[in-house]
Amino acid sequence: MLNDTEKEKVTQTQEKEKMDGRRENVHLAKIGLMVFITFVCCILFFFSVLRYQGFANGWHKVISAAQPIIIGLVLAYLLNPVMKFLERHLYKLLKDRAKTDGKAKKMARVFAIAGAIIFMIAVIVLLIAAIVPSVTDSIMGIVDTLPTNVANLVKMMQEGRLGNYEVADTIGDALTKLTDYVENWATQTLLPQARTYLIQITSGVINMVKAMFNFVIGIIVAVYVLMIKERLIGQSKKVIYAIFKPRQGNIIVETMHKADDIFGGFIIGKIIDSAIIGVICYVGCSILRIPDTMLVSVIIGVTNIIPLFGPFIGAIPALLLVVIQSPWHALYLLIFIIVLQQVDGNIIGPKILGDSTGLTSFWVMFAILIGGGMFGFLGMLLGVPVFALIYYIMRRLVNHGVAKKHFSVRTADYVKVEKIDEHTGEFHLYEENKKKKHSAEKKENSDERTEK
Repeated sequence: MLNDTEKEKVTQTQEKEKMDGRRENVHLAKIGLMVFITFVCCILFFFSVLRYQGFANGWHKVISAAQPIIIGLVLAYLLNPVMKFLERHLYKLLKDRAKTDGKAKKMARVFAIAGAIIFMIAVIVLLIAAIVPSVTDSIMGIVDTLPTNVANLVKMMQEGRLGNYEVADTIGDALTKLTDYVENWATQTLLPQARTYLIQITSGVINMVKAMFNFVIGIIVAVYVLMIKERLIGQSKKVIYAIFKPRQGNIIVETMHKADDIFGGFIIGKIIDSAIIGVICYVGCSILRIPDTMLVSVIIGVTNIIPLFGPFIGAIPALLLVVIQSPWHALYLLIFIIVLQQVDGNIIGPKILGDSTGLTSFWVMFAILIGGGMFGFLGMLLGVPVFALIYYIMRRLVNHGVAKKHFSVRTADYVKVEKIDEHTGEFHLYEENKKKKHSAEKKENSDERTEK
C-alpha cells in the first residue's frame, strides 16, 4: 500500500506527464499550423504568378531590370575561387614590398580581380575562336555533302552491311524523303518567308546586343561585389541577427555556409569536370578521326554539366551530326562516349566532386527530373544542389525531432523497427518479435501437450 506522500508524488508525476503531453500537442499544432500557412502562401503565390497577368508583367520587368545585377552576382560567385587563389599568391609577393599590410592586401585584391576577369574573358574568347569556325565549317560541309552521304548510307544499308535488307530499304526511303522535304522546304517555304525571318533575326540580334550589354554591366557589378564581398557578408549576417534570435540566427548562418559548400562544390566542380571531359573527348576524337571533332567535343563537354542524363543528352546530337557524314565513325564515337562516361562516372567525377551534395543516385535522378520538368535546362543544372540543400535542412529538422524524444538519429537503426515502446522508448525489431512470438507459440504448444 502506498502512503500519502507516495500517492502525492505519483499524482504530481501524472499531472506533469499530462502537462508535458499537452505542451507537446500544442507544439505539434503550432508546427502543423505553420506548415499549413506556408503551403497556402506558396499556392497563392503560384497562382498569383500564373493567373494574374499584371503581377507576371511586373515580375518580368523587375527581373529584366535586375538582369545585370543577377549576372554580376553569378559571375562574382563563379570567379571568387579564381580570385582567392590569385589573391593568396599575390599577397605573399606583395606583403614584403608594400608599405603596410593593409595596402598589400588591397593591391593583391585589385590584381586578383583583374586576373580573374582576364581569365574569364580569355576562356570565352578561346571558346568562340575554337567553336565558331568549326560550326561554320560543319554546317557548310553538311549542306554540301548531305545528298552524297545520304546516298552512300542508303547504298550501304541496301548492301546488307547495316542490317536486314527490308529494314534498310525502309530507312533508306525515309532518309531520301527527308532530304527531299528539306530541299522543298528551303525553296518553297524558307525563301518566300525570308522577310519574316529577317525581322526575327533582327529582333534576335537586338536581344543579343542587349544580352551582351547586360553581360558587360554584369562584369562591372562582379568587380564591385568581389571588392567588398566581406562587407556584404557582414551586412547580411548583421541583418539576420537583427531580425532573429541568436539561436535561429546561428541556424540560418550555418545553413548559408552549407549552401555555399554545396553550390560551390557542385557547380564549380562540375565545370572543371566537364572541361576535362571536353579536352579528353577532343583528343580521343582526333585520334579516331571523328568528323567535326571540335563541335562534337564542345557538345559532349557542355552537356556533361548536367548530372546523370547529360552524357545521353549530348550523345544524341553528336551521333546524328557524325552519322550523316560517316556511319562507321558514328559507331566508333558511340563506343568512345560510353567508355569516356564510365571513366568520368567512376574515376574523374568522384575525384573532383567527391560527396559535395550528400545525395544518393536515386535522389540525384529525382532532383534532375523534377527540376528539368519545372524549369528546363536551368532546373536540370541547379536541381541537384537545390534539392541537396533542401535535403540537408529536412535531415537537420528530422534529427532534431527524434533527438528531442531521445531516439537514435542513425537512419540504419530504423530499418528493422516494427514499433517503439510508448513508455520506455525501446526499439522493437521485426526479427526479435518474430523470435519471441515463435518461442511463445512453442511454449504454448508444449504446455498443451503436457496437459493432454
